[in-house]
Amino acid sequence: MAEVIRMPLLSDTMTEGKIVKWNKKVGDQVKSDDVLADVETDKATMEVVGYADGTLLYVGVAEGNAAAVNEIIAIVGKEGEDYKSLLGAAPAATAATSPQPAAQTSSTINQPSSAVPSVTPEQLGVTVIRMPLLSDTMTEGKIVQWNKKVGDAVKSDDALADVETDKATMEVVGYADGTLLHIGVEAGSAAKVNDVIAIIGKAGTDISPLLAGLNAPTATSAPAAVAQQPATTQQPSSAIQQPSSVNPASENGRLKASPLARKLAEEKGIDIRQVAGSGDGGRIVKRDIDSYTPAAAAAAKTPAVSTLQHPPSTILSGTEGYTDTPNTSMRKTIARRLSESQYTAPHFFLTMEIQMDNAMAARAQMNEVSPVKISFQDMLIKASAMALRQHPAVNSSWMGDFIRTYQHIHIGSAIALPEGLIVPVVRFADQKSLSQIAADAKDLYDKARNKKIQPAEFSGNTFTISNLGMMDIDEFTAIINPPDSCILAVGRIKETVVRKGDGFGVINVMKVTLSCDHRSVDGAVGAAFLQTLKKFMENPVTMLV
Repeated sequence: MAEVIRMPLLSDTMTEGKIVKWNKKVGDQVKSDDVLADVETDKATMEVVGYADGTLLYVGVAEGNAAAVNEIIAIVGKEGEDYKSLLGAAPAATAATSPQPAAQTSSTINQPSSAVPSVTPEQLGVTVIRMPLLSDTMTEGKIVQWNKKVGDAVKSDDALADVETDKATMEVVGYADGTLLHIGVEAGSAAKVNDVIAIIGKAGTDISPLLAGLNAPTATSAPAAVAQQPATTQQPSSAIQQPSSVNPASENGRLKASPLARKLAEEKGIDIRQVAGSGDGGRIVKRDIDSYTPAAAAAAKTPAVSTLQHPPSTILSGTEGYTDTPNTSMRKTIARRLSESQYTAPHFFLTMEIQMDNAMAARAQMNEVSPVKISFQDMLIKASAMALRQHPAVNSSWMGDFIRTYQHIHIGSAIALPEGLIVPVVRFADQKSLSQIAADAKDLYDKARNKKIQPAEFSGNTFTISNLGMMDIDEFTAIINPPDSCILAVGRIKETVVRKGDGFGVINVMKVTLSCDHRSVDGAVGAAFLQTLKKFMENPVTMLV
């Protein structure tokens, strides 16, 4: 059965997307992981994947034109299949699905199994909510908590659930008014991207024929979900974070707050019991924490809570033992993507020494007048971007049948979080001053550490820098971060004794190692890039011209 591809919600503020380019034309064969089109949003230009195998039967929006979120932009199905009936289907039943990539909202239930529902959502007048694609590397999401239970009335802007992705914990919004009729994935369980996680419709609607077609053995029917809800929504930390009477967001002795809000409050040192909630029934959500200014007294109470939540473990002398820590979605994705990169991209490595005396002096002088502190990492981002402009072959991706060379330069700057590695992206780095790069980078790092970074801010990199110099690492080799062709590994700045004239002197040296994908970047190309980078870093004034 043909699949309807709709304009996905690619950012939290997006209302429409402009089709920059169609990568497939009507009649072309497409695979589920093919990029159908490049779409310009209010944040960036991103790729739309169809998540369906077959033939491209219909293109609804021409290149250069815009389409509203959830508007039909394409249809994929069997060659010669009649799809015109899908164009006339009322979109109201599915127009309010959660933010997700194209093909996650369709007039058919796009399940991996061959089962086809006996009725469609349109016929029942319900909205099927699927697991959205919340990052470019996400394959599944874990339901941390349901904020609504079956039978609850929901509004189009309600956060139905908190979902842990490979990058952060984010809220899933249903974008539909009605009653929550069905929960397909219990709290604590994971669902693959595009799996059905909920259904919203009119109260009393019989969705059993639809559920039979969905073939979801883990699904929770309405009566069962109502009966089990108190057990599934009870949080282990509720006894620890008992609210005081001053907070109206308490109910039956339990503080009403999303897990993301609790985590942000703990990280920021905010006593969550003092925060006024703006969600349903006074529930505390992320925006309440973001806009709250904590009192000094409240911040002092946080360590006591942390101590209770993480009691010290006791190790007995002479005994063996171990601790199994479940892998987060972020850690699983890091393992998968870097393993693929290591074993599919033929890496080679180029190491070069850079004298940093001039860079150190220039940085000190710039920081005397810069509105934001400029770091050596900021200087490396700028130098790399300018070197990429002179060596565009390094600013590329191996695409299988062709090499894609990017005209824009987006530099990823890897940072370590407790959950794993994330790469915030400084966009158009070659066009920005050092102070602009420093300000953008600081803002991105803060967002990443506070789990407020958005997908558009950690995707789209064309080159990546990984810096371990602050941890006293002399030099190392990094694994290429797909889809980049290269990654720059940066070591510490180290004093080195060298011969100067008839005597000896001390200079400051930093070693950098460029990991290259030999499929798209040759050795001479990578070496020339490093030579240009070295010139910029050793004479920083050239970056200002």
